[in-house]
Amino acid sequence: MGKSSKPRQLKDNQVRATARFVRVPPRKARLVLDAVRGKYVSDALATLRFVPNFAARAIEKVVRSAVANAENGRPYDDQGRALPPLNTDNLKLVRGQVDEGPRIKRIQPRAQGRAYRILKRMCHISVVLEETAPKPPKPRRVTAARRARAAGRVATATQAPAEVAPAATVEQAPAAVVTEATDEAVGTETVTAAEQPAANSTEATEPAEGETEQVG
Repeated sequence: MGKSSKPRQLKDNQVRATARFVRVPPRKARLVLDAVRGKYVSDALATLRFVPNFAARAIEKVVRSAVANAENGRPYDDQGRALPPLNTDNLKLVRGQVDEGPRIKRIQPRAQGRAYRILKRMCHISVVLEETAPKPPKPRRVTAARRARAAGRVATATQAPAEVAPAATVEQAPAAVVTEATDEAVGTETVTAAEQPAANSTEATEPAEGETEQVG
């Protein structure tokens, strides 16, 4: 009789990754893991990147390993088919624990033949990622400058429209009116130019007062 299979301890939308025998004291690793527990994977990796601690480098590797398991290391269901991969953008670090591992024992020689004990502690780091709802967008911060610009746009929109300039009225006048005015101006100039030589000739033929006309 074969051994009964152990039921899965995770949900279908969860993945796990574990790092064992990490040369980090459990107390220091727990301090870093508490800072990223409950965050989305993108935020957790961004936080771990700027934590100046060796435990942060180890936890970052475990989180990246869990993300890879969500894409390619999915378990099989009861029918023997692999579960579909999870969306890595919606993964959240829902569970993380640090267990104490074995201790490496060393001694430090002291005076008068004594020896002090040195314990080099190790730990096991486990994280569980879960696919949740998409990360909500970050609310936009409203500053005083943005508030002033928004108020200016509202005031501009509520102002009355400007009056039409006279130039626009002239441009929109009918073409027939402009043509008639031009014809009248041209006719006046023509009549004036035609009458001017006749007047000059009349003045030239009339004798001036006091002069006697000479007969040849």
